[in-house]
Amino acid sequence: MSISGDQMELREADIRKHYPAALAMLEGFDHTPRVGEARAEARAERSPGIGTRRRFRSTTPGLVTRSTTRPEGVRIVERIEGLGEDALPSPLQATVLQGLRRALAISLAVGEQFSERTGLDALKRDNLAGGLAAARKAEFSDLLAAEALVCLSVFANAAGFLLATHAGEAAVEIGEVEEVLTDNAPLALHGALWELDQDIAAFASDEPRLVATVLAFGEALMGRVEMRAATAPRIEAFTGASWHVEAEDLTIQGFAPSRRGKGGALTMTFKKPNEVVGNHIAKYQAMKLAKMLMAYDFDRRLNPFAELGGFIFTFMGDGAPGTGKTTLIQMMAGLIAGYCEVAGYPFRYQNLSTDNIDSYQGKSGQNAKAFINNVIDPSVIGFGTIDDIDQLAGKRGDRQSSAGQLEITAVLMESFAGANTVVRGNCTFGMFSNYPENVDDALRQRAGARFLVDGPQTREDYIDILHLLIGRNHDIPVGEHDLFAAQEIRSAVAASFESHGRPKEDGLLKVWEATEAKLGKLDTIAKLGTYLKGIQEADHRFTGRAIKNITDAVKVRAMDFELPDEWMENPELFLFKSYDEKLAMIRDMAQPITVDMVVQEINRYADSEFRYADKSDEVAIANMVRDFGRSEEAKRRYLEGKGA
Repeated sequence: MSISGDQMELREADIRKHYPAALAMLEGFDHTPRVGEARAEARAERSPGIGTRRRFRSTTPGLVTRSTTRPEGVRIVERIEGLGEDALPSPLQATVLQGLRRALAISLAVGEQFSERTGLDALKRDNLAGGLAAARKAEFSDLLAAEALVCLSVFANAAGFLLATHAGEAAVEIGEVEEVLTDNAPLALHGALWELDQDIAAFASDEPRLVATVLAFGEALMGRVEMRAATAPRIEAFTGASWHVEAEDLTIQGFAPSRRGKGGALTMTFKKPNEVVGNHIAKYQAMKLAKMLMAYDFDRRLNPFAELGGFIFTFMGDGAPGTGKTTLIQMMAGLIAGYCEVAGYPFRYQNLSTDNIDSYQGKSGQNAKAFINNVIDPSVIGFGTIDDIDQLAGKRGDRQSSAGQLEITAVLMESFAGANTVVRGNCTFGMFSNYPENVDDALRQRAGARFLVDGPQTREDYIDILHLLIGRNHDIPVGEHDLFAAQEIRSAVAASFESHGRPKEDGLLKVWEATEAKLGKLDTIAKLGTYLKGIQEADHRFTGRAIKNITDAVKVRAMDFELPDEWMENPELFLFKSYDEKLAMIRDMAQPITVDMVVQEINRYADSEFRYADKSDEVAIANMVRDFGRSEEAKRRYLEGKGA
């Protein structure tokens, strides 16, 4: 893999020189916990063997560590090799130990480079010599804390990356990592290893659970360190750079977890575009988006469509039950998987389902965050779906929403349009619902595009879907009908877009007619802005985010072309070209934005919002009518019974 301009190669020699120190930490050191509490299981098992290994003392220049009077011995090697009945370590035990040693060495190497980049190494020498200026003591303390956070994050990140391929079906819940110390890097790593030793003693009852425990610990430690680093000073030298380890193809970019560029095995049944009847705009945009994803440049870690403003990061598909939402997912996943197979790109599909709602506090949010991180991994092409999002994500203020559902809502909102959201163009998220009016308003508005999945509509659609689903085991003639002619995507999509030249929902149509009666044809920015203001006055939820979603959709229309099929079939024609070449090829195919595009996209988006509001109101009214009817019937029966 080539290294992009903002990456530095972490040389193998710079890593291996830290092997002795890393091995010494694993073999044994003494540590007095400050925050964490020793588990009873770990204390009971620790007495045999204490003192049988040499103690590790920090040799980091400039650091003077205090001795402790009641230390606890930490012997990771003994702990892991003591699992099971065999006196010799198993291959998996050796793999875990080698992974931990490698992760510690990488951590120390990155910490060393951070120290050099920030001038911390010079301050350490001055401190050791007793010549540290008083004016620089605060800076020294801040940099030591920053280095500690860097080393903890890289250790946890690298350990998870190196051991991920050895994970099995076992899973453990270790809880929150407590012993996160930031006095200096060696003490921070001692605290982390002390807590890891405690967790191994408590949870690693066998080898599969050993790997699961180390991975769970690494994930929890990374999350805790990331929270601490959010307010830590002098951390920019780490977050503003990235390091690459050639041997494992590991890239370290700030506090974001690194993952191997590996796709998961897909077991779903794929559908071809001609097997999706109706849903013309949704099908067309899904087909375009599948090809857009393939323009992603793995070296630049950016998609030209994302830079040009025509990329769909999130979208919502809504429609009545049985209109084809699942079929649309199967079609899009199948297209992306096929394109990635031809290009040799890793593809990762994941669905967030109701199984991810957990009764344990915080676990639902963790599940949602893991889902997001798996899909946005910049080393893969990702497609994430959230089916029945109205059941999965809670609506704030709704007393029927569980704590787990609200946790998922918070994670999705922050991930889809939060302060730290970065759209690289390697992945997309689709939210699907039969009842979008039950989705939290703010979360729904984070869907940049709207796909109305309304299923077959015309006589031709119903003939096509009957012929498709009835199969081949018959000799019934088709009759007077040109099979699938109505599904010809170009003409069908053009007609669908043109149908949005006027609003469809009654509430929006009133705003349209009033604005047009006052201003005439909406053909200027000022008139269109007045129309938007009228929509906002009719529906207060129509905010600036709605305008952004509309303009994003307009930019997608400006990219209203499909990348040629031959570009997907022969990667050399486009996919394997440099980022700048891809950008130029796409820019040449773009078309100018027109008034009709803007009007149609305003109406498409606003129609959906009015449709959701009308549905929500109708559902509420129907429920109230039903309650009133029940109350009246109960009163009648009560009076009849009392009279008897």
